[in-house]
Amino acid sequence: MRHIESQIQKDCVTWFRLQYPKIGRLLFAVPNGGARNAKEAAIMKGEGVTAGVADLILLYPSGGFHSLCIEFKTPSKSSRQTPTQKEWQALAEAHGNKYIVCRSLEDFQQVIRAYIPHLCW
Repeated sequence: MRHIESQIQKDCVTWFRLQYPKIGRLLFAVPNGGARNAKEAAIMKGEGVTAGVADLILLYPSGGFHSLCIEFKTPSKSSRQTPTQKEWQALAEAHGNKYIVCRSLEDFQQVIRAYIPHLCW
């Protein structure tokens, strides 16, 4: 993950866990990115690492969805999902999950407030 995407994701996780402490641990990262040597990559693939999976997953049902899957991209319009990420998005959505692409903390906050408006902790 690029440095800018990483910082946006960190800011979003911090904000979420402060705003929603009772369900903060239900928002978690999927460590798919990053460079690995062939042995580590093979081990992780055997353990279930799957290309294209969203960066964060919120295991909290709301609005008829089972979970919320969040992919982070930089604010630049040239930052786009890969074909593998789009395939995974389609699969997740076909099975009742909401999927969003966030480019800023503000995007994330807006999506979360709309996804779980009834939580006010």
